[in-house]
Amino acid sequence: MMSSFLILGGVSYDTIVPMKEFPKAEPATLYSLGFHETVGSTGAGKALCLHKLGAETNLLATAGDDEHGNKISRYLAQEGLSFYLDHDPTGTERHVNLMDEEGRRISIFLHTSSADSELNLERAEELILSCDYAVLNIVGYCKKYIPLLQKYNKEIWCDLHDYNGDNPFHSDFINAAHYLFLSSDNLPDYRPQMEKWIKDGKKLVVCTHGSHGATALTAAGQWLEIPIADQYERVDSNGAGDNFFAGFLYAYSLGCSLEQSLQAASIVAGLCITSKELVAEDLSALKLQEDYEKYYGSNLL
Repeated sequence: MMSSFLILGGVSYDTIVPMKEFPKAEPATLYSLGFHETVGSTGAGKALCLHKLGAETNLLATAGDDEHGNKISRYLAQEGLSFYLDHDPTGTERHVNLMDEEGRRISIFLHTSSADSELNLERAEELILSCDYAVLNIVGYCKKYIPLLQKYNKEIWCDLHDYNGDNPFHSDFINAAHYLFLSSDNLPDYRPQMEKWIKDGKKLVVCTHGSHGATALTAAGQWLEIPIADQYERVDSNGAGDNFFAGFLYAYSLGCSLEQSLQAASIVAGLCITSKELVAEDLSALKLQEDYEKYYGSNLL
């Protein structure tokens, strides 16, 4: 029987702006290579990915009672995702993501979600109680879910994104989590930090390195490095990290080995970058199986 997943927090409405190169820090008139508007943020990316892979998935986040919140609701409903959007009185979170030709991103937060959003904690408690895997995203209001997750002894999976090693905002999430993911973008000396977290009692730490693959360290001391699945042509790298996380969690939940789970994650992230959306339109469990066998010469399951 397939596991159920609860994704807590992280929905926005984004404008994606591809550019030949990032602007310099000086006054200028610049021209983009176009733009694309769509649903964004880390919770939506993870939830949509797991949903497309056929997993029972619930997304619990916030949005405003406004045009962009309505667009998010329509999009998620059209995708068939089970979601709940509590009311954010300050409005829907919005980002502008500048993308250069190498796939790098500068995210400009036009509006952030409120840490004081009106959360339905009774509904959250019901969803937490019934899920097999809980993903806690680093969004201000999500700190309110930590006591409920601990009340039911739920193991917490958390993605720290481009954590730099000393941002105090992350402390509550790091302390609560059992499984940590992050990128090395702002933490080039990542191994000591990974080892510290394992020493502190974390069960698994995974660090991604963009085009240079990923590294994992387990509580048993296993250190594993894998390259990316580089067979995919990049259209837009938005959401690749969230797809990597979700692809890993999906494979891990099915009993795959650490190496298989990392390889599956790499494939799902590779598929993601072929699309302008957060998740590749053709992503499915069958597509993942086919590409895994094609690239690694064996069955995933």
